[in-house]
Amino acid sequence: MTDEKRVFSGMQPTGVAQVGNLIGAFSNWVGMQDDYRTIYCVVDLHAMSSPYDPVELSESRLRLAKMIIAAGVDPERSLLYYQSEVPQHSELYWIIGTLAGVGQLQRMTQYKEKSDKAGQSFGVLAYPVLQAADILIHKAHAVPVGDDQTQHLELTRDLAERFNHRYGDVFPIPERITPEIGARVMSLQEPSMKMSKSDPNSKATVFLTDTTDEIVKKVKSAVTDPGTEVAYDWEQKPGISNLLEIFSHFSGRSIDALVAEYGTGGYGVFKMAVAEAVADGIKPIREAYEGMSDEEVSRVMSDSADRAKVSADVTLTEVREAVGLT
Repeated sequence: MTDEKRVFSGMQPTGVAQVGNLIGAFSNWVGMQDDYRTIYCVVDLHAMSSPYDPVELSESRLRLAKMIIAAGVDPERSLLYYQSEVPQHSELYWIIGTLAGVGQLQRMTQYKEKSDKAGQSFGVLAYPVLQAADILIHKAHAVPVGDDQTQHLELTRDLAERFNHRYGDVFPIPERITPEIGARVMSLQEPSMKMSKSDPNSKATVFLTDTTDEIVKKVKSAVTDPGTEVAYDWEQKPGISNLLEIFSHFSGRSIDALVAEYGTGGYGVFKMAVAEAVADGIKPIREAYEGMSDEEVSRVMSDSADRAKVSADVTLTEVREAVGLT
């Protein structure tokens, strides 16, 4: 692992982690530990931007931390901590927030979507500014993001550039890292929508805590497309294309190879093969998750937060000097 290049990524502790989180986030987080100084965060302050239950928030952030470790993120190699336990995030959030335009924030796609559900609160409006602070507090050089987070990363880049232009070069401008496959895993029941750990339809989502039988039932009931040919075509066959991307991840085989083998065999045989690959891939993660104690994970997160504070304070000291708060 190099000290020169830093990667930051975070996830909200809502619901139960699912296959989309594994493919689009956790697997990439694990792989990047070899090439970067990796910093990962359970962003519990973000979860407060919409109405929530305090008891559930406490439980869900611990649940997510356990799952991240079970998926292979090594706290000895990466920083992994709760956002709320590193107060430098919040201070930088205010400082760079003074550079953000209200109109720019109101034009954010997620603001328009979330304000319809959670109301037009300050938390929903300023959500991407806190997200920018999360990235910049460790001077991250790169951020792994899915298609739906591209706009937020662009805002982060804009704020970093405005800060550097006004106060001097403090922040690197973070680049985007997007996986070729699985950047956006879709719902099994509605392939036009992203798979969500908070989806009320349990058949739409494969959770990382699901048993083999549950996984098989969900994949076999996945919405498919007209015809019987297994083909990779997001326009004509979004359901099958989604399953192919999931299958490719868990099997380690290319989509072309999977299409060549299952293209004319019918949906039934194909979906059973997908289900078996997913179940085999999730089993060791589920077992590792179930084998961890809450106390062990809490200690790991606390120790990592202490190390994260040291890293964040280096940046914040430089920021405070730049803006005249010394």
